[in-house]
Amino acid sequence: MSELPPVVPILMYHAVTVAPTPAVRELSVPPEAFAAQLAVLADGGFTPLTTAALAAAWRGGRPLPPKPVLITFDDGYEGVYRHALPALARHGFPATLFVSTGWLRGPYDTGGALDTMLDWDQVRKLAAAGVEIGGHSHSHPQLDGLGDALLRHEVLRCKEIIAEQIGAPPESFAYPYGYSSRRVRQTVRGLGFRQALAVGNALAARRQGPYALTRLTVRRRTDTEEFARIVEGRGLVRAFARDRVLTKGYAVVRRSRQAVRLCTPGR
Repeated sequence: MSELPPVVPILMYHAVTVAPTPAVRELSVPPEAFAAQLAVLADGGFTPLTTAALAAAWRGGRPLPPKPVLITFDDGYEGVYRHALPALARHGFPATLFVSTGWLRGPYDTGGALDTMLDWDQVRKLAAAGVEIGGHSHSHPQLDGLGDALLRHEVLRCKEIIAEQIGAPPESFAYPYGYSSRRVRQTVRGLGFRQALAVGNALAARRQGPYALTRLTVRRRTDTEEFARIVEGRGLVRAFARDRVLTKGYAVVRRSRQAVRLCTPGR
């Protein structure tokens, strides 16, 4: 075991697929690229953890293994079971899957999914294989733009369905689109989640607090060399320069929308 590291890379994946739909193509990763990235982690001496394990260690001041890293997936695309799980199993790597419960195939499907999604039998098999199942809302909205009642519904409904389907309530949450606010974070915490992940495209640090941990986006254009750099925390400003510009611009739009919501009666 090592001393508590000041920063930890948390990798954010979405679809792992050969033939993504246009809607998820940019945020998808081909199976062979995913396998190569796991090989980079193995060869580099990284030790993958679940989200719950990292947060618990930081919360309790406990030591972490050498070169900790988190492998996380958002939304719940079928390729996580079909392609990612076998690759993870070959290395004995754990991961965390954050599911939008209304997007998964089955009795709670509300439509709106962007590609082929997991069904609940596959989610249970992932959980049995050591993948932590976390919440990602019910219908994948921008949570910071919702009124209080709908915000609570999105988070609570997600938690209730996961608990019913896998037999235990989820501990970890990931904000859809990475967007949150103090009100959103308080709601997530108040409904029993013990930690939550944003995006930020920066290394996660204990000082961020358990409800605002940042992640690094892995995309279809992320080649093996760039992946090796970002997981080591090198070249992040260059790798994510475009993301930061877009994030700052859209933050202005979202703040304006929130101001309108707060000023609108009955919301």
